[in-house]
Amino acid sequence: MKKIKKGDDVIAITGKDKGKRGTVLRVVDDSLVVIEGINKVKKHTKADPNKGTAGGIVEVAKPIQISNVAVYNSATKKADRVGIKTLEDKRKVRYFKSNGELVDI
Repeated sequence: MKKIKKGDDVIAITGKDKGKRGTVLRVVDDSLVVIEGINKVKKHTKADPNKGTAGGIVEVAKPIQISNVAVYNSATKKADRVGIKTLEDKRKVRYFKSNGELVDI
């Protein structure tokens, strides 16, 4: 089970966007995630008349290392570590390590 999933609210804990919050748009692989509003870069695109796209400079969200983000805990209003535990009905769920509250409800 992954500790960070699509749709999670996360905070960047290192890098140029340290302290910014965003939502995980997609998980690229085991070590990379794309987050809304974090790690934006400007990409120069060429016009393509066949597709009808105009050229110019576009801002794109690039992937960031999964180790550089932490899940946002709304109860403590801070970034928090996530653990995985098995419930009595054999389901695996994620929980915040600081207060034991479940991430997946």
